[in-house]
Amino acid sequence: MSAAGAEATSASAVSWAAIIAGSVGAAAITLVLIVIGTGLGFASVSPFANSGVSGTTFTVMTAIWLVAVHAIAAGIGGYIAGRLRTKWIGVRHDEVYFRDTAHGFLSWAFGTILGALLLTSAVSSIIGAGAQAGATLASGATQGLSQGMTAGLAANAGGSSATSSVDPTSYFVDAMFRTDRPAPDANDQTVRTEVGRIVANAVRAGELPPADRTYVAQVIATRTGVQQAEAEKRIDQTIQSAKDAANRTTEQARQAAETARKTASYAALWMAAAMLIGAFCASIAATWGGRSRDD
Repeated sequence: MSAAGAEATSASAVSWAAIIAGSVGAAAITLVLIVIGTGLGFASVSPFANSGVSGTTFTVMTAIWLVAVHAIAAGIGGYIAGRLRTKWIGVRHDEVYFRDTAHGFLSWAFGTILGALLLTSAVSSIIGAGAQAGATLASGATQGLSQGMTAGLAANAGGSSATSSVDPTSYFVDAMFRTDRPAPDANDQTVRTEVGRIVANAVRAGELPPADRTYVAQVIATRTGVQQAEAEKRIDQTIQSAKDAANRTTEQARQAAETARKTASYAALWMAAAMLIGAFCASIAATWGGRSRDD
């Protein structure tokens, strides 16, 4: 065996120093391009209506920029890895081509894994917070509307219902002290707050118990001077309006959760596409760098 052949046999086919150098270079370029993209993104959007780019245009621009960032950074990193790798002596041309391609791919893979390890905790926190917020929004829409309605009724009376709106026992305490002869000169704020809790409980339960309906009708008739039938009609209209509002709020919450799901799905697919394009660019650029190194 010749000296050149012995040297080729003993030399490692992988130049880890070149791979790490390419990965570090790609990471730095990625950071710079992301900062540039962030600046351009803030410059293109506006908090004012009919100003700046639309949400759809901004999403498409972000996806295209993401692909461009991966392609440019990975390509430069792969070229660095190919250009700085150890020169192989006595190796066939097709083998050199394969090794250069592998160096570019390894440079991309090393940088991707390193970045994933550094960002795992941050991404997990963001995803976890987003999922929890979506679940809370979808499951608590009706409850939030009921509490908001109770607070609104008390606010219209000129008072605060911060305690009653969050205390689930207030409704049952009111029932224990309820009378079948409501006083016309009773404190208006107290009466409105109690009725608000009854309405809120009806929205949560999905129906107004007959005893509550009769009591609220008596209170309305006593306070307003209308007939019992007219008071009951007002109650039915109010409960139906409250249910319709609760249904609309729930549907809006479901639509928001569906939009968030689709957005997350599209973002994951675009990210995967950008990473695959980055791997391809890194592999091809490494062959160019290796060819320049040997020429």
